Amino acid sequence: MTATDRSIELINAAAQAAADRLAHDITAYDVSDVLSITDAFLLASAPNDRQVKAIVDEIEEQLNKKLGAKPVRREGDRDARWILLDYVDIVVHVQHSEERVYYALERLWKDCPELPLPEDAAKTRGKAAEHAKLHGAEDDADLDGELS
Repeated sequence: MTATDRSIELINAAAQAAADRLAHDITAYDVSDVLSITDAFLLASAPNDRQVKAIVDEIEEQLNKKLGAKPVRREGDRDARWILLDYVDIVVHVQHSEERVYYALERLWKDCPELPLPEDAAKTRGKAAEHAKLHGAEDDADLDGELS
């Protein structure tokens, strides 16, 4: 069994919406062979809670506007460290970058086929590492200034 055309349509729209809100490391997996409850997972991350919320809000808005899809469940809003949108056909996980590294969902689903994504979404691969490196360098510069 493979992800349905509807699931792929939802994944692509959600991935584009996440990319539009500058999500990092957008990835999608066809989990239909190993799970009976959904066809696909979309994973995305952001460096702060506010951006996690913005990404989730954009995904929800675009899927409703373009495809008439509304999530049956939305979890994790309170802390905004890991928000889950369940559309039955797909499940969207938007995580704070720290949670993304800690929980490493990619490891759990590595045996599942990755789904192709829109170009803007595919370009987000490695953005979390770039962001961490950039901000790590800024933090080091701040520390150098404090020590002088």
